[in-house]
Amino acid sequence: MARPQSSAPITVALLGGGTVGAEVARRLVSGGSDLSSRVGAPVVLTQIAVQDTARSRPGIDPSILTADAQAVATSGADVVVELIGGIEPARQLILEAMRAGSSVVTANKALLAADGAVLYAEAARCGVDLFFEASVAGAIPLLRPLRESLAGDHVTKVIGIVNGTTNYILTQMDEQGAGYASALAEAQELGYAEADPTADVEGLDAAAKAAILAELAFHSRVTDKDVFCEGIAQVTAADITAARDMGFVIKLLAVAELVRDEQQRATGIIVRVHPAMVPRSHPLASVRGSFNAVYVHADAAGELMFYGRGAGGAPTASAVLGDIVAAARNKVAGVRDVGESTYANLPILDIGQSLTCYYVNLEVDDRPGVLASIAKAFAEHGVSIQVVRQDGNAQATSGASLFVRTHQATDSALRATVESLRQLDTVKHVRGVMRVEGEVGE
Repeated sequence: MARPQSSAPITVALLGGGTVGAEVARRLVSGGSDLSSRVGAPVVLTQIAVQDTARSRPGIDPSILTADAQAVATSGADVVVELIGGIEPARQLILEAMRAGSSVVTANKALLAADGAVLYAEAARCGVDLFFEASVAGAIPLLRPLRESLAGDHVTKVIGIVNGTTNYILTQMDEQGAGYASALAEAQELGYAEADPTADVEGLDAAAKAAILAELAFHSRVTDKDVFCEGIAQVTAADITAARDMGFVIKLLAVAELVRDEQQRATGIIVRVHPAMVPRSHPLASVRGSFNAVYVHADAAGELMFYGRGAGGAPTASAVLGDIVAAARNKVAGVRDVGESTYANLPILDIGQSLTCYYVNLEVDDRPGVLASIAKAFAEHGVSIQVVRQDGNAQATSGASLFVRTHQATDSALRATVESLRQLDTVKHVRGVMRVEGEVGE
């Protein structure tokens, strides 16, 4: 049944007319009557701020295009949608839109992770909404379930693949035997990676998303600066092969976890982004190509997984349009959505306190006693070895290749162990070090 219609239209203005902005605009126009029925009032697209007003944009009325972004931001439209990206001028334009009485929808993960607190505070002061479902994992309905559906539960861990570029690269390395450089070049040719892929391959994009997820999951303020971050550039073909031989696949993971004491009281949060070996039996292992997936652990709900396309014009536009409908409904009803929830105010803990398993790839002397000296180095730091595999000199220029997988220990103990291994005369080279996630019992 259609919602009762209000006579006053809901006006929507866009800041940005790129791939996502143009898709949002076309769908607002083509699906206007349907969206109006869902909102309960006519939905009218009034303006779009673009850099080049002369460029052809099929399906979009040229008369609503303007190069004056500030005029759009301060127009007083019921909903202003920011799709420019980056920190400035996006930040200032959003603040000006809120001060003009507009609710804001944004997909700007970098801004939210760096300065979300300011945006939340201004939205509350101005009595408007701030929605950002499209900022993490594209079309996947993820942030609203974390913020609303799980509001009565206690989330303990969020672990996910939230960057399609790196997932495509690692998938190609695993399934096609491609090297890192060639897989990256292919990702760039297909449009999955930018000409400058730094934000993706160094984990910065995933770190911003991890900060947003952690803040929503644990009701504590988290910024991108709180996230431990490692990229995938150091992942080698040898790491991929070793992972496969041991029944694992390598993924770039965003991990946000709650730390509890012996009485199960929350003591802090650890947020990290890094490559990790994931058992092939784990649901995240089957997430291929440019797809995203996020695995959520909660006390009552148990394990939940959200999967789908994490980027692209149409998928991202889907999430943006969902937020526009939510903001428009609130305008019609004269209410605001829930704001920032940081009541828990938990501290951000160093990754060294995280309980982790490690995989270590060593080039060692091929002689008696080597394994004993290595085992001693692990034992001295309280780290238990789970699996050891030796490959003669299959990878080593001389000596032997030794692969070690550990049981859980603190990340600091594992890192100290690796440093000790580097000092051993019997160890020629520490070829690779990687965390292991998703094993039974973790």
